[in-house]
Amino acid sequence: MKITHKRFKLFALLSFLFLAFSFYSCKKEEKKEILLGKIAHTDFIDNLEIEGVVESVRSVSVTCPRGPAAKIIYLIEDGTAVKEGDVLCTLESEYLQQGYDDILVKVEGAKARRNKSIAELEMQYALLDAQVKSNAAQTSISNLDSLQLKYLSPTKRRIKILELQKSAIQKAKLERKLKALDIINKSQLRNLDIQLQSMEFAVANAKSQLDQLTLKSPQSGVAFRGNSWMTGGKLKEGDQAWGGMPLVTIPDYAEMKVMIQASESSYKQININDSVEYSFDAMPGNSAHGKILKKAPIGQPIKENSKVKFFEIEASMDKIKDLPEPGLTAHCTIIMQRVRDTIVVPQIAIFEVDSMKVVYVKTLKGYEKRQVKIGKSSLNEAVIISGLKGYERISLIKPSLTEIKKTTLLAKPIKKQKVKKQKTQHN
Repeated sequence: MKITHKRFKLFALLSFLFLAFSFYSCKKEEKKEILLGKIAHTDFIDNLEIEGVVESVRSVSVTCPRGPAAKIIYLIEDGTAVKEGDVLCTLESEYLQQGYDDILVKVEGAKARRNKSIAELEMQYALLDAQVKSNAAQTSISNLDSLQLKYLSPTKRRIKILELQKSAIQKAKLERKLKALDIINKSQLRNLDIQLQSMEFAVANAKSQLDQLTLKSPQSGVAFRGNSWMTGGKLKEGDQAWGGMPLVTIPDYAEMKVMIQASESSYKQININDSVEYSFDAMPGNSAHGKILKKAPIGQPIKENSKVKFFEIEASMDKIKDLPEPGLTAHCTIIMQRVRDTIVVPQIAIFEVDSMKVVYVKTLKGYEKRQVKIGKSSLNEAVIISGLKGYERISLIKPSLTEIKKTTLLAKPIKKQKVKKQKTQHN
């Protein structure tokens, strides 16, 4: 039993040693080098990929007339070639149409009242004129009777004289009344004419507003539908339109630009005059170049009550093979930094040691810890100004201390010492 126990202990010890050796061997085999191939001179580019929309620099927008909301009855299709004077859009406004119909009814009523007033005034004038003529006839008869006054008794003579005076007074009264009636007639007719002119002016104004609901092209070109203020999508028949809303746009193809809606993080990285390279999924093989022109100072929420904002950025399109149509999506590569023919290494290959930047260069005996000076950099790469020559192989992981066989530091710049000029004294 004792021999068996000893054998068991020996077997257990050998098993432990075998397992420990196996574990150590596995660990040693798991540790692998991650090396970057020989560094070559290349271009350093720090860029940002983002989407934009092609727009015309100069374009004519046909907008909804100012006034009440209107309904789109007809709208020209996107990409339709038009000539000056062609109908682009037809709107309908129940409010304007009802107002026009109402004012027409009022005008007809005013005309009827004017005609009635004229008839009544003419009747009064005719009655009064008849009275004037009757009085004149009576006066003429009285004048004939006056020839016999010398044959009448004093009393009758007196009566005849009074009758003649009465006729004269009546004549003067009728003449003044006739003159006053003529003035009244002209005044009433003038007031009626003013009212009618005002109503006819309102009719013309209402008709003009209705005519403006038919929108025509101010120039020849290619027409494109505008976007709805309600949905943000392209306008269509049946949509509502409000005063000042662009309904149709006719772009000038001579010069194009790209509008970019950038997130806040991208907006902060982009600067005025940064170069932009464009490509178009809808136009394979076509490319363009430009630069950043404007950055909106204030962001706009993506949707109502959203805290996430986008910032509008305008970029030029200076060099292009074939001009794209407005509304086409452009893939924008914004180049924020560029250094040609330089040494570029990944950021993960650069380590911070004792407040200095170092890389680990692979040598025949192990690794060399070498200090480097960093130039322009991005999130992923950095330019090495000094410390590397461009043919080394560097490690992407930090080697163990036993593997580092050499440390090379950058030469410190020689400081210029100020030489004090000694004044010589002459005896």
